[in-house]
Amino acid sequence: MPNVKSPKTKKKKSRAKVTAETMAAGQRDISVSEFFAKNRHLLGFDNPRKAMLTAIKEAVDNALDAAEEAGILPDIYVEVMQQSETRFKLTIRDNGPGIVKAQIENIFGKLLYGSKFHRLKMSRGQQGIGISAAGMYGLMTTGKPVMIISKTGKKKPAHEVVLKMDTSKNRPTIISDEEHPEDDKLFKDGHGTQVVIELEGKYQKGRQSIDEYLEQTAIANPHATITYVTPSNETIEFPRAINELPEEPKEIKPHPKGIELGTLIQMLERTDAKQLSGFLTGDFCRVGSTKAREIAKGAGLTGQTWVKTIGHDDAERLYDSIQNTRIIAPNTDCLVPIGSKALLAGLLKEVQAEFFAASTRPPSVYRGNPFQIEVAIGYGGGLGRDDSAKVLRFANRVPLLYSQSSCCSFKAVAETSWKNYGLTQPRNSIPTGPLVVMVHMISVWVPFTSESKEAIADYDEIRKEMKLALQECGRKLGTYLRRRKRMAREGERRSVFERYIGEISRSCNAITGTDTDKLYKALMKQAKRKTEEADALLDDEGNPVDDGGRLSKDEDVIIVDDLQDIPEMQDSLFEDGKKKKKSTKKKKKKTTRKRAKK
Repeated sequence: MPNVKSPKTKKKKSRAKVTAETMAAGQRDISVSEFFAKNRHLLGFDNPRKAMLTAIKEAVDNALDAAEEAGILPDIYVEVMQQSETRFKLTIRDNGPGIVKAQIENIFGKLLYGSKFHRLKMSRGQQGIGISAAGMYGLMTTGKPVMIISKTGKKKPAHEVVLKMDTSKNRPTIISDEEHPEDDKLFKDGHGTQVVIELEGKYQKGRQSIDEYLEQTAIANPHATITYVTPSNETIEFPRAINELPEEPKEIKPHPKGIELGTLIQMLERTDAKQLSGFLTGDFCRVGSTKAREIAKGAGLTGQTWVKTIGHDDAERLYDSIQNTRIIAPNTDCLVPIGSKALLAGLLKEVQAEFFAASTRPPSVYRGNPFQIEVAIGYGGGLGRDDSAKVLRFANRVPLLYSQSSCCSFKAVAETSWKNYGLTQPRNSIPTGPLVVMVHMISVWVPFTSESKEAIADYDEIRKEMKLALQECGRKLGTYLRRRKRMAREGERRSVFERYIGEISRSCNAITGTDTDKLYKALMKQAKRKTEEADALLDDEGNPVDDGGRLSKDEDVIIVDDLQDIPEMQDSLFEDGKKKKKSTKKKKKKTTRKRAKK
């Protein structure tokens, strides 16, 4: 055998040893804005289309909150101007109280800055991230800063601030800061705020679009006027349906049942109270002096125990005592539901249906946080008859357009037995037919599944309340459908009699000389009475049929009298068939709360 030399193996280089000191030198802290800049999908800026929607949503939410808090009926202006194929300029203007100069840079140039996070009070925003994150996204994708114009009073000039966020330090960098009296004309009421953000985006109509978000916002906020200028320079008006502001929600203190042990320990460390009794009564809601003594006794302490002497073991016993003590549910004046009247007004002006019903549940509690559920439905009319029902999800008046299948609202609709109310429903799914279902959750702290606030977490307490409200609306719909079916059967039976009543009347006239018209009317009256009696007894399943009396007295029901009076929905997302061109003239639906036309 020939002598074959084996290939030489390269000697591996030895890795340099890394010491703890070397590793420490490479470590540094990062700011919250730097983190979210690299993980912007967590805030809803996953893709260009969703990013543009999220930016508008955050600005509109802030505008509505500011106007309502100041006691002003909101007028919101939204403009989407296309600069190039992938670049858009967003302008959002409101008639709110404006923002004082000193706060503008922090609100728009710093993440996790705001007044809502620390307050237990119903509001659209919770985290202080949204609008500043929108500006950060615009800066990252276009390099363009945010421009804010604010006017705080009629006698004060408009103030313009141009800034960008320094993500490494989570603080704003001011580019310009000037008064601009010529911008006063932007604010017809003498006050308000305008935000201009240039970003990379994608505009597309239909589901999960800016158009859908604004239309649903108009439904949940019927007290607001929204003007929308599309990229094609088309102006769409969502007019105000009611001229009443929602009541101002009140701030509440934490409920003892809603905190965890770590939170309790932090509260003990930060409280200004000297004694345990003062801490329990002053830092929590629903705890009086008697209940404070009971809690302290259960922990082996007294109301006079000095807070600073309470150690970890004492705090743990105190926490257990709180859990074992009966404490009444938290105050509910921190919640302001839309209300059945406003819900129906919002749906009526945007949804092309013939039957509307609404239900507002009494306040309930999850993890010590008060919440309330509202439901409204629209059925029939011009809604799609062969498609699945459309589910509109809201949290604190804000539409939720993404992550539908993981949302508690959607699951509640799917778990409700709509077959009981005369609808077709595939197994473990939402019903099919001409139906729109609106589910609204109100809470001081909505348990969203992520920072982007796209879906409500599936808590048993929340889903239960949603299903109860859905069932209440379902029963009203079932009554209406049975009544409509009965009326159809009456008409069919009368038509059978009509075929012969005319002949009978003429024959009797020929034989006896009886007045033909008089006899015909008498026989028709008798036929109508008999067919009504027959159908009023039992339905197809043998159950008593409601004659519509309950619906006629129900203030939470609207029935459109004449389907021909349903206006063109002006390119509505809820319209069945071809979309219609927008008209400047508005028609009114002919409706009744008392009875439907027979």
